[in-house]
Amino acid sequence: MADATTASPTPMNVAADDRIPPRRLFTFLIMVFGMFMSILDIQVVSASLQQIQAGLSASSSEVSWVQTSYLIAEVIAIPLSGFLSRAFGTRLLFAISASGFTVASFFCGFASTIEQMIVWRAIQGFLGAGMIPTVFASAYTVFPRTKFHIVGPIIGLVATLAPTIGPTVGGFITDMMSWHWLFFINIVPGIAITVGVLALCDFDQPNFALLEHFDWWGLLFMAGFLGTLEYVLEEGPQSQWLEDTSVAVCAAICVVSAIAFFWRVLTAREPIVDIRTFNDRNFGVGCLISFCVGIGLYGLTYMYPRYLAEVRGHSPLMIGETMFVSGVAMFLTAPLVGRLMAKYDMRYLIAIGLVLFALGSYQMTWITKEYDFYELLVPQILRGMGMMLAMVPTNTIALGTLAPERVKNASGLFNLTRNLGGAVGLAVINQVLNQRTDLHISRLHDRVTWGNATAVETLNMFTQRLQGMGDSALMAMKQLSQIVHRQAVVMGYGDAFFMLTVFYVALSVLVLTLKKPPATVIGGDAH
Repeated sequence: MADATTASPTPMNVAADDRIPPRRLFTFLIMVFGMFMSILDIQVVSASLQQIQAGLSASSSEVSWVQTSYLIAEVIAIPLSGFLSRAFGTRLLFAISASGFTVASFFCGFASTIEQMIVWRAIQGFLGAGMIPTVFASAYTVFPRTKFHIVGPIIGLVATLAPTIGPTVGGFITDMMSWHWLFFINIVPGIAITVGVLALCDFDQPNFALLEHFDWWGLLFMAGFLGTLEYVLEEGPQSQWLEDTSVAVCAAICVVSAIAFFWRVLTAREPIVDIRTFNDRNFGVGCLISFCVGIGLYGLTYMYPRYLAEVRGHSPLMIGETMFVSGVAMFLTAPLVGRLMAKYDMRYLIAIGLVLFALGSYQMTWITKEYDFYELLVPQILRGMGMMLAMVPTNTIALGTLAPERVKNASGLFNLTRNLGGAVGLAVINQVLNQRTDLHISRLHDRVTWGNATAVETLNMFTQRLQGMGDSALMAMKQLSQIVHRQAVVMGYGDAFFMLTVFYVALSVLVLTLKKPPATVIGGDAH
């Protein structure tokens, strides 16, 4: 005899009236907060690297590894989490991830050398990464499909808001206390999340038998492929790419490991990740959109603070206050996106979001050295709204239309694409900024000559102003050179924003290749 629970499209029993049990929702929100901490910690140190560098007596090249080690470890662990979630179950895997992340945070805060910091940051990134895809998978398997328009915006908001406000939170904590508290602040919430998940989570059961077929070769090849890829993308722009020996060696390892990895996952008895999930058109296109959205999400979170520090000379706290606008826009847009998802075709929402994102970037193509909080206000609001409109429906179309038993594995791959998009975006943006700045410096130098009346007049004004302070002519020339260089940098930013504008307008057309999701996934009748 069939009862009400057997008709559920999820692997766990869900009430026939599609109500969300309070205990299950509370458990899910605890897990979401854990995911928020893990994603936040990618960017939380970015505004405080100088303070960490001074505290650990590290060089500027060494301190960059405080972020790079976390990213490399995270990008390896995210796709692995699908297999581990099926083997250990959601409850045990999430508790291990949360507790390991907390312990690693504790030791990061007490690190006294840069080597210790790099090791513990890598451990923190590897263990914490398991929380991210596990939350995504839980959202689309535990809850009724008619409730995806409620849980979708929650995880979408966290996935986009956390990296956006990371510099804000990091700058505030470092200014108010010290950089050590960037890590200590995770300890109490981390303990609470671990205890809460162990006590309340009952989403599924572990299958330890899978561990007997764990593919160690697959893990080795995946680590070699993704770890070296992340390194090449991080270090390439400032190291002249393959001209640098370490980048060239890692690129070679990446190519060989990638070939071995794809061969292994297609032939292994129990592959470490199931890449055949990409055969599903909505999932494949959704991952591509997620990859491209990651370029903007992490790229602009990098470009705005860099401009404000490099051109405007703002402190980490001032940068954080300016960047907070995008976070507020995302927060206010999230519930609106949930309502729109229940009423309209989600493909249209994604396209509108991408166009809004492109519009915000287009407004920044006219950037000058005077751009500050109010000039960045509207572009950042458009960026925040566009990011939410694009990301949340993409999550739901990519993961919400899959068979429940495929979601855990697919969630790892989906989140990996967003992170890889961010890494590729940062590499491309850095390369564009460097090349276009050099080009504009060359062009401006050709124009700022003795035959240019304005340049000569400006140089004479500087010389008169600096009379009696040493070699006034040389000092005036240096000051003029600095102005030319700053203008070239600003023009480089304008070119990078224009590149993103064209990219996202073109991407909005790709949405047409998505299949319309069924009404059961959107919680209502789509027009």
